[in-house]
Amino acid sequence: MSQRAPAGQAAIKVLLAVAAGLLAGAGGYTFFYAEGLSYLSDDPRACLNCHIMREQYEGWRKASHHAAAGCNGCHVPAGFPAKWLTKASNGYHHSKTFTLQDFQEPIRIKPGNAAILAANCLRCHGDLVGEIMGRRPAGTEAPDCLRCHADVGHGPGR
Repeated sequence: MSQRAPAGQAAIKVLLAVAAGLLAGAGGYTFFYAEGLSYLSDDPRACLNCHIMREQYEGWRKASHHAAAGCNGCHVPAGFPAKWLTKASNGYHHSKTFTLQDFQEPIRIKPGNAAILAANCLRCHGDLVGEIMGRRPAGTEAPDCLRCHADVGHGPGR
């Protein structure tokens, strides 16, 4: 003998299923429309999905690091879990900021991402700056590469 759920419970289940379907459909469409899969690649053209980044992309194309590094080479950690966690976090913040239009212009790198950038500078150029890094007084901060080399990633004035 089976018991049937009261009509109110069945209606709530149907309503929840419809709401979940609408949410999944809207999320899937948004992911498709925003070309979400492109962000899983290392192709710098993914940054062009957001028209706000066009100036940064064009600056990168003209900058000295264009032939040596794409967006991920500088802005994402090298290790497997850290790379994907950073991409997920940045993707969430970028999509939220773009959707809500609550970004500041000009766009500026956040402190956490600036630390990743600095670490990547040292990862690639450690042999060139090893003497500088090794001779700094104990307890002092590492030099900020972008203070003197701001143009290498996105060209003049970026």
